[in-house]
Amino acid sequence: MELTRKHGWLLLAIAAWNVVIWLTFAKNLHAAYADGEDRATGYWVAHSVLIVVDLVIAVVLTRLGVRLLRSPRPGAPLTEGGAGATPERGSGSAVSGLGPK
Repeated sequence: MELTRKHGWLLLAIAAWNVVIWLTFAKNLHAAYADGEDRATGYWVAHSVLIVVDLVIAVVLTRLGVRLLRSPRPGAPLTEGGAGATPERGSGSAVSGLGPK
């Protein structure tokens, strides 16, 4: 599958949605904790871990989306050397970090 600029916009939209939803949830979770809501410790820990993991996913999606938008032409391969650099031999993927090393 070849990733293009339109995929970059989609990834940025998904990342923005993740940030809005999970920061809202974090605010509500903190308010519930501050109000003394009686829940097991596992509840607070599990939801806090979910928030952190999903925000990390949003960062990854943002970075990939920005790299796709900065590509010199639609469908240009993305590599560690920057836009338009030659793909690594045997990487198995046009997007760096996704193929075997």
